[in-house]
Amino acid sequence: MAINPQQKDRIASGKGFIAALDQSGGSTPKALKLYGIDESAYSGDAEMFALVHQMRTRIVTSPAFTGERVLGAILFERTLDDQFAGQDAATYLWETKQVVPFLKIDKGLEDEANGVQMLKPIPGLADLLARAKAKGVFGTKERSVIKANNPAGIAAVLDQQFELGQQVLDAGLVPIIEPEVDIKAADKEAIEVELKKGLLERLDKVDPATPVILKLTLPSVDGFFKELVEHPSVLKVVALSGGYSRDDANAKLAKNPGVIASFSRALTEGLTAQQSDEEFNQALDAAIESIYRASIA
Repeated sequence: MAINPQQKDRIASGKGFIAALDQSGGSTPKALKLYGIDESAYSGDAEMFALVHQMRTRIVTSPAFTGERVLGAILFERTLDDQFAGQDAATYLWETKQVVPFLKIDKGLEDEANGVQMLKPIPGLADLLARAKAKGVFGTKERSVIKANNPAGIAAVLDQQFELGQQVLDAGLVPIIEPEVDIKAADKEAIEVELKKGLLERLDKVDPATPVILKLTLPSVDGFFKELVEHPSVLKVVALSGGYSRDDANAKLAKNPGVIASFSRALTEGLTAQQSDEEFNQALDAAIESIYRASIA
């Protein structure tokens, strides 16, 4: 179950960022609304997912979207069985665009307890990982949320994340471990201290031969993730935009050397269904360029 060495090298040493195109059932209506498609324009999940797939297709098939600036892209599970320009989605990303494919595997969040939201159970995980591997996916993404500086809650989130991460590694894939810190948390800076300590403790038990990726909220203190960036068991540290505007997220990211973007909403900000292809491609090119610059700053 070897990990694709070219893809691993691309993520480790390539210049660029990871595009998060993994809006799920819960976040899709919001993503479509920002894209200029109101909820009155579709009825039922099938129509909604068809529309968001059109949006994603327009993004990944754009001439602005290539491996020169975009290292990887995170897909939603439904997209794995869909196509871009007549090719399997993951195949298209890697073979046509030289963009490393990732898959969001989490099924959403449990209700808040101990100041955190844990991952819901993932039924059929082994089958999903095997299917992803067979389709040429490189890694997975799984997101929890931390809302308060509760050490027991933070430890529970990290234990769950690293346990799942090990299952992903055992399946020959690279996990993106994502313990998001809510940017509105009153004690965000204190949470980040506790989180970094917990991450370093668990990373020391991960074999550097099979490193993981960390996806973290942009920190309150510039350069705070330096030890994580340099850790031998970390392939890459990527940052989520977490509700910051693209300009704010880019400004914060640029102050964290070695951390690259993995933006979702901040990537698609300003793109609409109503734009002509020329307008759309120009807007996407400007977005990609600004996120790329912040990622290599």
